[in-house]
Formats: sequence, structure tokens, C-alpha cells
Amino acid sequence: MKKTVPSGNRGRPLGFDPEEALDRALQVFWRQGFEGTSLTDLTRAMGINRPSLYATFGNKDALFRKVLARYASGPASYVKIALAEPTARKVVGKLLMNATCDPTSAHSPRGCLVVQGALACGKESAGVQRDLTAFREAGVAAIRERFIRAKREGDLPAESNPADLARYVGTLLHGLAVESASGATSAELRRVARLALRSWPP
Repeated sequence: MKKTVPSGNRGRPLGFDPEEALDRALQVFWRQGFEGTSLTDLTRAMGINRPSLYATFGNKDALFRKVLARYASGPASYVKIALAEPTARKVVGKLLMNATCDPTSAHSPRGCLVVQGALACGKESAGVQRDLTAFREAGVAAIRERFIRAKREGDLPAESNPADLARYVGTLLHGLAVESASGATSAELRRVARLALRSWPP
């Protein structure tokens, strides 16, 4: 569906669907990382030229931030769903098992966009690096808050440390993402996840 330009030539229809183009950009960044993705890669995948990319999405940094928000509400939305589980153990189990699943789409890369996007970020990409760090830390913070609640409700032992447990789970998730992107099978990753769950507080 063609849409109108949000500003500038107001009322002039776009020759492409911005939502579809954003999804295509997500796939490229996810597969290649931020530094590994060129504007040529993006325009080719999105089916648009550079002026259209800049007019609709801004520069490469701005486009990546839009992609990151789309990733959070799409492929990474399982985190929010997992946090709603009734016990801390079920929260962790759902997080880890979702992280070991094969991509829901045959076209989706393995691993995690946030981890892939952060690889080899240089000084010129410091702003994007900060955004990715903030994204990861927000996820760890959300898990920590869920564990604080679990401890308050007696679902975790009184001596447990919600902050340390949240960091542990975050580290596991990021490690599983790296292993997945490196070619580890879902079966192999699920075995790792089950090992981690064995050490979870009773």
C-alpha cells in the first residue's frame, strides 16, 4: 500500500510501503549487524533509493533506531510475555526456551538483532552502541523487577539476589543468541537451557 510523505511534499504518495520497507531493513541489520550494513545494502533490500530512505526514515542511525523499536514489539516481544508467567522459574524457562527456538520465519536470521547489531561498533557508531546497551539493560532491569516481586511473594528464597539472578539470565540469553548465530542447533541450545534451569533456586 502506498502512503503519503509525512512531511515536506505533503500529500504526495510514496511509491512504497514504509512498514514493509522497515521490516526488510530489520532483516538486513539483524543478519549483518549495524557496522556490517551499508546504505547500498539497505536501499537494495528495501527497494528504495537513498533520497526516499532519508526522507522517510532519516539517516542510517535513525533507521536503525526505528528497526530496534520494531524488533522490540515483534520478534523480541516474547520477553514481555515471559515476564507475565506466574513463577520466577516459569519466567526463566520461557525466556530461555524462546531464545533457543528456530526463527519463526524462514527468512529471519538466527540469534538476536541486539547482539548482532552491537558487533564491531566503532567510535563513529557510539550513539547506536549506547542505544543497544540501553536496550539490553532495560531487559535485565525488567527481569530484575520481576524477581524482586517473586522474592517478595516468597517465590524465591529470602537469601536470593534478584539483581544477580537477572544478570545471570541476561548473560545466558545473550550467550544463547551468539551460539545460535554461530550455527548451534535448537536441540543443542535447549540442552544448555535445561542445564541452566537445574541450577535455578528451588
